[in-house]
Amino acid sequence: MEKPFEQLDGVFSVTSGYLGGKTKNPTYENYGADGHIEAIEIVYTPTKVSYTKLLDVFWRQIDPTDSGGQFVDRGHAYTSGIFYLDEEQRQLAEKSKNELAARKVFAKPLITPILLAPIFYPAEDYHQDYYKKNPIRYRFYRNGSGRDHFLAKVWGKEKRMGEKLSETELRKRLTPLQYKVTQEEGTEPAFNNQFWDNKRPGLYVDIVSGEPLFSSLDKYDSGTGWPSFSKPLKPENIVEREDRKLFSRRVEVRSREGNSHLGHVFNDGPPSTGLRYCLNSAALRFIPLADLEKEGYGEFLPLFQKKP
Repeated sequence: MEKPFEQLDGVFSVTSGYLGGKTKNPTYENYGADGHIEAIEIVYTPTKVSYTKLLDVFWRQIDPTDSGGQFVDRGHAYTSGIFYLDEEQRQLAEKSKNELAARKVFAKPLITPILLAPIFYPAEDYHQDYYKKNPIRYRFYRNGSGRDHFLAKVWGKEKRMGEKLSETELRKRLTPLQYKVTQEEGTEPAFNNQFWDNKRPGLYVDIVSGEPLFSSLDKYDSGTGWPSFSKPLKPENIVEREDRKLFSRRVEVRSREGNSHLGHVFNDGPPSTGLRYCLNSAALRFIPLADLEKEGYGEFLPLFQKKP
């Protein structure tokens, strides 16, 4: 749960820990025995990121209908919860939960409790930023847990109930190559695609849904002949899952809302992430910097004003 919040602009820190049990200063060896659950404490700047935004990101990471844990992690220690600090947070959390229930994103009732926050105990140092310290192990654990598959299915269902295009409409809108790549997990030719050598400033969005995915600020020449990026623009818009199709273990990258196949991510990228998001141009639409405002992506203009 650290990763999606730490990469939000306005979040100062995310700390893993325990709360809700009877003993003081629990450790990883005993926290679950007396009722503590695993949790995170988020310190943020309200003028940059709202509590409502944090709630939205939270709902998109969990199964709020499961009382027995979360995905492969079973037991009370892994159950979900929202712990508020004041009455305003409680009201916002209740409103967020009710609105989510009304949208019928999940097939079952939402049972995630909203409770007054008890004392929070930070976990041991080796638990903090686990996804940074152990990126390969974290990625395969997350993929194998079933979480990404479940959430992509759930939120994809919401999209289908609303504006997601039918197969017929997709075939009309997309070129044969775009359809093959995004819907059938195809791969376009290296060095013979639209954006592999594109150096213009701007954003890369999902060709199907239009959700913002990557920025030219993070694009680099990987020498592979495909557009490559060191990190996503909005990590919450990216879904990663294990891919064993070529008799090897790879990590596939998909868009969350459009559920489009984009490409794969590898651990041979540049500092500071060490990642290479190797994508298909056919899965992307490029929005030049000059067109961000009129195309509805004006919120990202400050990113380009910070750098020369």
